[in-house]
Amino acid sequence: MADDPGTWERISEGTAMKIMLVDDHALFREGLRLVLTQLDPDTEVVEAENCARAFSIARQRSDLDLVLLDLSLPDVSGMEALRQLRVEYPGLPVVVLSGRDDRATIIEALDAGAMGFIPKSSTSRVMMSALRLVLANGVYVPPAALAAPAPNVRQFAAEGHTNFDATTHAPRFPDKALTERQMQVLELLIQGKPTKLICRELGLAEGTAKVHIASVLRALHVANRTQAVVAVSRLGITFRPGRGG
Repeated sequence: MADDPGTWERISEGTAMKIMLVDDHALFREGLRLVLTQLDPDTEVVEAENCARAFSIARQRSDLDLVLLDLSLPDVSGMEALRQLRVEYPGLPVVVLSGRDDRATIIEALDAGAMGFIPKSSTSRVMMSALRLVLANGVYVPPAALAAPAPNVRQFAAEGHTNFDATTHAPRFPDKALTERQMQVLELLIQGKPTKLICRELGLAEGTAKVHIASVLRALHVANRTQAVVAVSRLGITFRPGRGG
């Protein structure tokens, strides 16, 4: 719904959170289950040891609030599972948990629609902060993805404008403030919502939504959703708890 205040606010109001944990290591799942109860003692954790089980659960459980997905799974690539989850369940946030924390892997996961990327080397405190951000409709990007690599000036032309790639260069604040509607579109965009879902949540015609998306990307000096995610994280842009119509 367009005025959904976010999972974290619903949890704060007493609604128990339901998380699906997809990882093939039973010991890791057991340990993480204990950590997740720090979010809320009534948190329900549903476990899946592989992708087949994960999709079976997703089909049966329309009440899931979040998926925590490992990238190294025995039956299907975790990255492919991420893409499939985002297509089949675009409203369900997916956060990647992985022992691979190189910048290329992080960016690939964000590009595939992840709402966050938490390296398995992270502390429980970092994980809790990251999950609270995601549950409040934010996107968690680890420092490894925010640090610009060695200078390698890459430019691209988009709609007649030459802009820097926000995944490799320091982003720029918009030349002028985004409108309330543009901020709403940006929030849904960085959550990985497809254009049709943005239209439905905000009550926009598809053509109007595309115009807003193009304006937002141009204002942030980026070319796509992944670059927008990184730019928003670097710039410290935050959103209000609720979204108006």
